[in-house]
This record gives sequence, C-alpha cells and structure tokens, in this order.
Amino acid sequence: MTGAALLALISLGTVGGAHLLSKARWTWRTPRLGIALWQALGLCWGVATIGALLGLALRPYDRGVLHGLPGLYDDQAARLNAVQAAALLAAVSLTCVLLVMLMYAVVQVFRARRRHRALLALVSRSDSAVPGTLVLDHPAAAAYCVPGVRSSKVVVSAGTMELLDRAELAAVLAHERAHARERHDLVLLPFASLRQVFPQFGLVRRCLDAVELLIEMAADDRARHGRPPRELATALLRFAAARPAAAPSGTLGVASHGTVMARVNRLMEPQPMPRGTRFAAAVAIPVIAGLPLLLLLMPH
Repeated sequence: MTGAALLALISLGTVGGAHLLSKARWTWRTPRLGIALWQALGLCWGVATIGALLGLALRPYDRGVLHGLPGLYDDQAARLNAVQAAALLAAVSLTCVLLVMLMYAVVQVFRARRRHRALLALVSRSDSAVPGTLVLDHPAAAAYCVPGVRSSKVVVSAGTMELLDRAELAAVLAHERAHARERHDLVLLPFASLRQVFPQFGLVRRCLDAVELLIEMAADDRARHGRPPRELATALLRFAAARPAAAPSGTLGVASHGTVMARVNRLMEPQPMPRGTRFAAAVAIPVIAGLPLLLLLMPH
C-alpha cells in the first residue's frame, strides 16, 4: 500500500476518531490529557489530508511525498495527468485556506482584545478586595479573563462580588488566572478557525465544544488546588442561576450554561483515571501526531 493510501486512511480515521472523542467522557477525568489528544488529532488530520493529496499528485515520481517535490519542481509538473494536477491544486488550496483562516482568526481575536482593553481602561477600576483584578461597576454577574502576550487581565463585575462570598470569589478568580496562565485561548484558536473553514459540518462544531469544555475543566482543576472543591462548585451554580451574559469576544469566561452541571458533578465526585488508560492515552498522543509526519518523510 502506498504512502498516499496510508495517509488517506489515517485522514479518514481521524474523522472517526474525532466523532468518538467528541462523545467521550473519560477525558473529563484528565482534561489536560484530553486537550493534548485533541491537538494531536487535529494536527494528524491536517497533515494526513494534505499529505494524501500530495502523495496522489506525486505518484509519477515514485519517490514519496517529500522526496517527490524536487522532481515536480524540476519538470514543472509536466508528468501530471488531470487527476494528479487536481490533487496538487487541492493540496495547495487546503493548505492556504487553513493557514489564512488561522491567521484571520488570530487577527480577529487580537483586534477584539485591543478594543476591549481600551474600553476597560475607561470603565474599570481597582478594588482592594480583589487585588490584581479589574472591577466593572455593573449589577449583572460577569467574570472573565482577557489573555495577552505581555499581561493578562482578570475582570469581575460588582454584581459578581455581591453574588459570591469571599471563598467562592477567590475560586472564580483562580479559575480565570488559570486560563490566562496556561494560555487556553491559544488552544482554542486552531479549532475556532477550523469551524470557520467548515461551518456547515456539525462534527467540527462538536469538536470545538468538546475542547472548550475540557479547557474549562482544566481551569477548574487548577482553581481547586488548596481549597475545597465545593467553593468553586457553588460559585458555578450561583453564576448559572444568575444567567450571566456571554463573555466578550476574545475573552474566556467562567461559566457556560450548558456545561455547568457536568463541571459541578466532577468537582464534587472526582473519578481518577486508571493508570493503564492514562498511559495508553499518553502514548497515543505522539503516535497520532507523528505518524503522518513520518509517512511524509519516508521515500516509497
């Protein structure tokens, strides 16, 4: 079986894997491992799909994908038939679309955050009760972080400070600082841009939803270190009951109505992942990410 056929099978396999992983619940037990698995799966799909198209286009040179590129350049693609030329065009087009949409998503987020930072400079204030946090004088519940390269901002509303007691507020702020410290916004960007490329596919939306939930759970785990999990769980329930507005564009909020109970349940009833399952998932991550890259490099 040629490398192009193997890459095509891997590409199809990642679609099936994404469907299964989007429904999986075992990743909730170890969200950071689940996030890494999603990243490996996304990388695998992109490399395998583009590699399979290139492998089909470069079949006349019979040297594999990477080693066939010099021959394609030397004869200006003179050996390609119509199908192979179409495959080459599809590979180049898909690569350009994915990269352009990723850059577009980065620019959109950067602009939204810049505008929101300028707005915060005008309407927010500091409060000794929550040092290092910006406070908005608004009665509605709100808590989110504005990630940044040099500095991140954690924002809460006056309504949040009234809604939560001191311990619950501290847990919420720890959750937001975890988002900022671990740069969860960068994890979301490729999946958000992929949804812009394929907005009509429900699977892509489910993948993004699954990653967003794992990111929230990872921040929950960081926030509950050194404090009772009930504090954050109670804060999440209070937030859900207050029906907060969606976090501003380019930011990461503390609560989403549809996932609160799943997060609360795992906080109150944690279920450790078996060591064997954890080991298998950890081994699968580099294998999934590296296999299509290996096939691209191998002459065949």
